Amino acid sequence: MAEREKRGLGRGLSALMADVDLNDRDGAAAASKPADQRLPIERVSPNPDQPRRDFDETALKELSASIAEKGIIQPLIVRADPSDPGQYQIVAGERRWRAAQMVPLHEVPVVIREFTDGEVLEIAIIENVQRADLNPVEEALGYRQLQEVYGHTQEQLSQALGKSRSHIANLMRLLNLPSEVLAWLREDKLSAGHARALITADDPVALAKIVINKGLSVRETEKLAKSGGVPSKVPAAGTTAPEKDADTRALEADLQAALGMRVTIDHASNGEAGKLSVNYKSFEELDELCRKLSVTQTG
Repeated sequence: MAEREKRGLGRGLSALMADVDLNDRDGAAAASKPADQRLPIERVSPNPDQPRRDFDETALKELSASIAEKGIIQPLIVRADPSDPGQYQIVAGERRWRAAQMVPLHEVPVVIREFTDGEVLEIAIIENVQRADLNPVEEALGYRQLQEVYGHTQEQLSQALGKSRSHIANLMRLLNLPSEVLAWLREDKLSAGHARALITADDPVALAKIVINKGLSVRETEKLAKSGGVPSKVPAAGTTAPEKDADTRALEADLQAALGMRVTIDHASNGEAGKLSVNYKSFEELDELCRKLSVTQTG
């Protein structure tokens, strides 16, 4: 891939996000970009390379009812269709366009921008990542594509998308799980919390089967993974283990995201002492940990 594309096709992520407001998912934001003009709906068509193919019919009907009452407040973002003069291609807002046809509306408000084919695809990925109905695997794949194809860092994604860096890092780590576990995560048989607990397990597939069959909680799954997969170590139903406070769990998550390894913090029952544990699965991971610590000390 050309180096220019690797750097985000010559335009930074912040510039793309400034051009296209993806925070509003239903077109009913109180403050919206002013439309450049209104176009006949038949002169506007979807992006043929849009990664998302499925649109929930019930949600579209609800959106069309809102549009019938209030109109389209947030205009569609479009560009001139490179293959059909006089026509326009949707960059962001395909749901609004589809719902408008159900009303039906004859014209739609648009903001016209100039984007390359690569930038249109990049925006489509970002728009999909922003949607609340993606499963954790789909969201993680979106982040990975934005990193690997467009060269965006986790910090850039965090600032532009309003997601914490640890959230992005932890989701992307899920992609290291075996395909069987990812399939169960897609099917909602496992939650993202369950999957995170299985990342450092020696046999995550076997443990995932136990979790699904026994209906274990995330906390029980963490205990199971920590015990090396011995079910007897899982707390019995009705018993509760001491819960860590939110600050400790957040610190563990940040350290895990930074190191790419399972980190546990255990405070002593009295006083301020405690223990920090970093679990590695191979000598390569240990070498990588040492390298990161050395860079930190010399930086």
